[in-house]
Amino acid sequence: MVNLAPTPSVDSIRPARPEPRILTVKRAWRLTPNMIRVTFAGPELDGFPEGREGGNCKLMLPDPGEVRKSFAERLRNGPRPARRTYTVRHHRPDMREIDIDFVAHGDNGQASRWAAHAQPGDFLGFAGPSPAKIQRFDADWYLLAADPSAIPVAAVTLETMPRDARGVAVFEVTSEDDKQDIRSPDGVAVHWLVHPDPNSPSTQQEAFIRGLDWPDGKVQTCIAGESGVIRSLRSFLHQEKGLPREDTYISGYWKIGLVEDEHQAIKRIEV
Repeated sequence: MVNLAPTPSVDSIRPARPEPRILTVKRAWRLTPNMIRVTFAGPELDGFPEGREGGNCKLMLPDPGEVRKSFAERLRNGPRPARRTYTVRHHRPDMREIDIDFVAHGDNGQASRWAAHAQPGDFLGFAGPSPAKIQRFDADWYLLAADPSAIPVAAVTLETMPRDARGVAVFEVTSEDDKQDIRSPDGVAVHWLVHPDPNSPSTQQEAFIRGLDWPDGKVQTCIAGESGVIRSLRSFLHQEKGLPREDTYISGYWKIGLVEDEHQAIKRIEV
């Protein structure tokens, strides 16, 4: 007998995407003059997957003055709130807390504006997180580079890698006061570069990396930041240095002059 039942579609067998959580602010403060750390806490974090520090997440932002009930309704039925991509910086499961760091650039961006005014009891939507960007550490030498948007992912990587790791980390910040204390291995040299105008292109990181004495052995990277910088560094690492793509996490997190939706559309075309 011929079975005439329709073949299940890919969508019908794919696990359902979890509903977004609505997270509540416990506290928010200026970690540095140009970085805001927001701690979220509460029972909404029950079941939050462990080991996801450094993974990306989607934050869904309420409109100014919007109440929690109407926001929850919008998450279910639309219209969809503005969404922005961020990184889980810390997770304290015993306290049901996570930290997310926001670059502070005034009210020029929806997420920056929300974080700058965040108070205990405020809320937003949360989807994710993804697994950490660096899943294994098996290199002879590591290269990390980040502008303010990517300091969280690079910092988590530094704090997670073996304590006997060797390498170089290059952080570009807006001012001397934006340097952070990061628990890095003794064998990883950490350098801070100051670029006071994030809205103008910077060549400092690329110049610094090109000037390094390149080591022998296997190299792994964790590099992210402004797309113009990333494009040049990707070419250098893959074409000039011949690093395998599987050993190079390198990603454009934003682009000068574009909001995230516009930047993501360009990234999809480029891929």
